[in-house]
Amino acid sequence: MIVPQISLEEAWETLTENPDAVLIDVRTIAEWSFVGIPDLSGLGKQVRTVEWTSFPDGAQNPNFLEQATEGLSPDQPLLMLCRSGARSNSAAQVLNANGYNASNVGAGFEGDLGPGGHRMGGWKDALPWKQS
Repeated sequence: MIVPQISLEEAWETLTENPDAVLIDVRTIAEWSFVGIPDLSGLGKQVRTVEWTSFPDGAQNPNFLEQATEGLSPDQPLLMLCRSGARSNSAAQVLNANGYNASNVGAGFEGDLGPGGHRMGGWKDALPWKQS
């Protein structure tokens, strides 16, 4: 199943214009704690955090579908986010296969590896975020 890929700009526009749109960050608790999370407070929203895989063992979350969709309807736009877009794409595939309307924020939170081995071009380079 092919997952729709959206840009950072499209994600922000969807979250801004559609009150039902939900951003789901599927990184690990360690990433949320040490790297940061998107800040949707300016939109009157909160990011939903649901691990796709756990840290440190990398095991897939057996409760992902239930945790990610709790209280949501299948027609709500679900925007999936991880570090670089790979895990969130897999998570979006599962959601779509179960009747949900999920897209992948392809740039991810940190983006791709750039010169010098540093990640760039992701959410934290272009959109509001915070560290805990």
